[in-house]
Amino acid sequence: MKLRLIKQPLEWIDRDTEFTFQLEGQKVTGFKGDVITSALWASGNKVLGRSFKYHRRRGVLTMANHDINALYQSSDEVNIRGDVVEVSDQQSLLSVNTFGNLNKDAGSLVELISKFLPVGFYYRAFYSPKFLFPKWESLIRHMAGLGNVDTRWTEQRKHKRYQYCDVVVIGAGPSGMKAAIKAAQQGLDVCLIDENTFIGGSLDYQYANDESQVENRKTLKDTIASMPNIDVKTSSYVAGVYGDKWLAVNTKEGLIKISALSIVVATGVFEQPAVFRNNDLPGVMNASAAQRLIARYAVAPCEKSVVLTSNIEGYRAALDLHKAGIFVLAVLDSGESKGEWCDAVTALGIPVYRNIEHIEALGKKSLSGVLFSVNGKSHIIDCDGLLMSVGWAPAGAPIYQLGGSFSYDYNVEQLTPKTLPDGLFSCGRINGVFDIEDQLKDGEQAGLNAAEYVKNQTLTPTVDLTSSIAHSHSYPIWDHPKGKAFVDFDEDVQFKDLKATIAQGFDNIELMKRFSTIGMGPSQGKHSNMNGIRILAKLTGRTIDEAGSTTARPMFHPVPVSHLAGMRFRPERLTALHSQHVAKNAKFMEAGNWLRPEYYQSQSDRQACIDAEVNAVRSSVGLIDVSTLGKLEIFGKDAAELMDRLYTMRMSNMNVGASRYAVMVDDTGVITDDGVAIRYSEEHYYVTTTTSSSDAAYRLIQMKIIEWGLDVTVLNRTGQLAAMNLAGPNCRRILSQLTSLDLSNEAFPYLAMRQTEVCGHKATLIRVGFVGELGYEIHLESTNAAAVWDEIMNKGQEFDIKPFGVEAQRILRLEKGHIIVGQDTDGLMNPFEAAIPWSVHLKKPYFIGKPSLEKLKSLQKRKLVGFELVKEPVGEAPLESNLFIEQGEIAGRITSVSYSPSLHKTIGLADVSLAFSEVDTLLNIKLTSGDFIKAKVVALPFYDPKGAKQTPEELPEGEVA
Repeated sequence: MKLRLIKQPLEWIDRDTEFTFQLEGQKVTGFKGDVITSALWASGNKVLGRSFKYHRRRGVLTMANHDINALYQSSDEVNIRGDVVEVSDQQSLLSVNTFGNLNKDAGSLVELISKFLPVGFYYRAFYSPKFLFPKWESLIRHMAGLGNVDTRWTEQRKHKRYQYCDVVVIGAGPSGMKAAIKAAQQGLDVCLIDENTFIGGSLDYQYANDESQVENRKTLKDTIASMPNIDVKTSSYVAGVYGDKWLAVNTKEGLIKISALSIVVATGVFEQPAVFRNNDLPGVMNASAAQRLIARYAVAPCEKSVVLTSNIEGYRAALDLHKAGIFVLAVLDSGESKGEWCDAVTALGIPVYRNIEHIEALGKKSLSGVLFSVNGKSHIIDCDGLLMSVGWAPAGAPIYQLGGSFSYDYNVEQLTPKTLPDGLFSCGRINGVFDIEDQLKDGEQAGLNAAEYVKNQTLTPTVDLTSSIAHSHSYPIWDHPKGKAFVDFDEDVQFKDLKATIAQGFDNIELMKRFSTIGMGPSQGKHSNMNGIRILAKLTGRTIDEAGSTTARPMFHPVPVSHLAGMRFRPERLTALHSQHVAKNAKFMEAGNWLRPEYYQSQSDRQACIDAEVNAVRSSVGLIDVSTLGKLEIFGKDAAELMDRLYTMRMSNMNVGASRYAVMVDDTGVITDDGVAIRYSEEHYYVTTTTSSSDAAYRLIQMKIIEWGLDVTVLNRTGQLAAMNLAGPNCRRILSQLTSLDLSNEAFPYLAMRQTEVCGHKATLIRVGFVGELGYEIHLESTNAAAVWDEIMNKGQEFDIKPFGVEAQRILRLEKGHIIVGQDTDGLMNPFEAAIPWSVHLKKPYFIGKPSLEKLKSLQKRKLVGFELVKEPVGEAPLESNLFIEQGEIAGRITSVSYSPSLHKTIGLADVSLAFSEVDTLLNIKLTSGDFIKAKVVALPFYDPKGAKQTPEELPEGEVA
C-alpha cells in the first residue's frame, strides 16, 4: 500500500482485517473500515473517476460524502459513492461515466471540441434540421448519465420506520455533541444524528493532533455513551426536514421518519475549493480532505505538498501533514495571515508566501507542480499534492427547508443564520463560530434553548460567539485566459461558463443555476454554490445578500429509491384453495392483493406448461380458481333500480335465475369495471367485479345508495365466498357426478344461474363462458371450497383434468375476444371504443355515465379490434404496448397478444384509430427492437365465432369428448 501511513491515533481502519476487491479487473487491497476512495488512494490509484461532461481525470476533492466524481457500480448497485461506502471483501467494481476505463476513456475526446459546446448549448442546439434530432437525441442519451442499471439486480427491501423524540440534534461534531448532552441533562429524550461512522466531527480530524482537545474529546464521547436518553444514529443523514418538525433520516437500514419538538442544527460547514486553472487535477484537494485521509484512514494525501490557504485552518493542515511525515514544500497565503499557527509552520522551516496574486496547477494526468506569482514574480514548485483551505459554506439545508434564512457576515466572510423558525436552533461553525472552545459554549447554549422550548420555558439569552476574524476568502477566484478553472466539479462548470451565463442575461441566482447547471449535480452544490454566489455578486456589482442563494430542497443528499419505497406494503391475500395450488406446484403471481397461480409447473418450460393447460380446457376439461373476483350481494326494495343506475345494461328486466354481463363506467363514460350479475329474486342480486376493483366498487355502491336515497343493502362477500370455474367439453360429465341438478341445456341453459348443492355443500352455479367453452362457475362458502375442488379433481382424473392458471385463462379469453378491463382498456376508453356497444342501453332513464356516452357515441375516434400476424415471426415477437405505425404516425397499440396453441398463430387485441379498424386492414407493428412486422385486422372472436362450444349437445352415455 504505497501511501499507507503508520498507525494514527484515531484511525477508523482495522489493520488486522485485510480486504481485497477489484476495480475494472485490477486487484486492490485495503483494510476493514477503509472506504473505496481511501483504499484506492493508499494503493497509488489517483484517478478515481471521470468528470461528467469532459471526462477529465478526477481524484479526491472533499472526502466529505460529496466527491461525486468517485462513483462506482457493482452488479447490484449503481453510483456507489467512493468517499463514504466501505470496501467489502471480494467486491467487484466498475467505474461509471467512462467509455473504456478510468485510464483510457474515449469520452475524453469531447474536450477536444469543448469550444463548440459552450454553456447552455443544449438549450439551443440539435433542433435544426429536424430530421437529425433523433440521431442527436440517441447520441446524447448514450453519452449522458452516471452508471448503467442492471435489471437483474438483487432485490433490496429496506424498512421504513417511525420515531419520536423531544430534541433532534443534527451533526455530532463538538457543538452538536455538547448540545445533545445539555438537552439530555434537562431530562429530555434526544436523538443525535451524524452521517459519519463515528461521532466526533472535526475533533477527530482537524484536531486529531491537538493535545489540548484530548480531554474534551474523551469527556464528550464518554458522557454521550453513558446517557440512556441520547439515541445516537451514525452513518445516517437528514435528507429533508418538513413541517411540524418531521425529519427524513436516511440510514443503512432504510428511512426513519422522526417527529421532534425542537431541532438543533449543528451541521457545520462545507469546505469550498479555490477556483484556478486545472484545479481539478488529481492531487488537488481540500485541506480537510487530506486531514480526513490521514486521521481516519491513515492514508497520505500525497508525498510532496503545497498548501494554499486563506485562514488558520490551512496552517493547521500544514502542521498535520508535517507530523504525518509528508513534505510540506510551501504555504501559499492569499493574504497577510500571521499568528501562532503561522509561526508554528515557519518554525519548522516551511516557507510561507503571502499575498499571492495568481495560481495554477500544472500537470496532465495528475498534479505535477504549482505555478504562482507574488509581487509580479512567478514561482514553480514541483509537488504531487496541492491542498486548498480558502473558505467555508454553511451546511444550512435544514434551516432553509424549515423557512429560515441566512445573511452574509463580512467579519467571517460567510453566510450565517439570520432568522430561525420557532423551535429551531443552530450552533457551531454554521453560526460562524470557529474557536473550538466557543463551539462548545455555542452548543451548550443551543441545547439549553432547545430544551427550554420543549418545556415552554422562557429561553435563556445567548451570547454571540461568532469569530472576529475571517475564515473564508471573499473571492477565492483566479481566472486564466485558457480556462479550465472549475467551479462545479459535478457538472464541469467553469468560471468562463458563469461569466458567459451572466453576460447572456441570466443574472438571477436561480436562472444562473439552471442555465449553467451549477449546483444541479448529485452533490447539489455543496462545493460549488458559494463560489457561484461570489462570482455572481462580483460580476454584477451586488452584495452577497443581494445576489441571493439557491433553494436547498429535499432531498439535499442522494437517497436510494429503495429506501424511499421502504418494505413492500401490499398485503398478500390467499384464497381458500391456496394449499391445493401449492400441492400442484403452482407458480404464483400478484393480482391486486391476491396471490394467484400464474401456471402450474408440470414440465421445465414455462410456455409449454401454459400451452398444455390451454389444450386441456379446449380438448377435455380444466379447473381454475376465480375466488379473487369481487363478490357483492345487493338486496332490498330498490335493488333493481340501483342495478339499473350502476350498470350500462338494463338489469331490472333480468329473469330470476338469469345472469348478464355487467359493465360499469364513470361519469365521463370511461369503463371502470366489468363482471357478471345474477338475479336470485326480484329484490336480490349478486354481482362479481374484477379482482382489483372489488373494494372500489363496494365503496362506490355504498356512496350511491346514500346519494340516491335508495332502500338497498350491499354486502361485500369477496372474502367469505370462494369461486372456481370448471370448463371444457367434459366438464358436464364431471359435475353431474357431484350434484343432483339437471345440467342439460334445456334445464340449465347458457347464461343461466342455479342454486343447488355440490358435494353436499350449498353452491351457486353460473353458466358463463369467459374461456369460450362449456363451463360452470361454482360459488360457495370458502370453508367448503377445498373439499369441492379436491372432489372435482378426483372425478376428473379419467378425463385428464388439469388445473389452469391466469396465463392460460388470458390466452383462452383472448382466443374468444373477451376484454380484460385495465389491460385492453385504458383510463379514457368507453364501451363504444372497446367494441362492446351492445352493453350500453341508452333507452334506460338514467345510469352513471349515460349523458357522456350519449355524446361520445358519435365522437368515436378509435376502436378495439382483433388482429393476427400475416406471417409468424422467426425471432422477435410483438409484445403488449408495441405500437402500430402508419406513414410515420402512431395508428394504435397492442393491448393483448399471444401465440394461440388452439389456432396455431399469433393473435391479439389492439386499440387503433377508427380509420384502421376495418376487417382485412393491414397494419405495421413496430417491435421493441425497432423492426416492423405486418398484422391484419380480423373479425372477433377468433375462436368458435358462432358460440357452439359453449352450448354443446350432450354426448351419448360413456362417450368422452
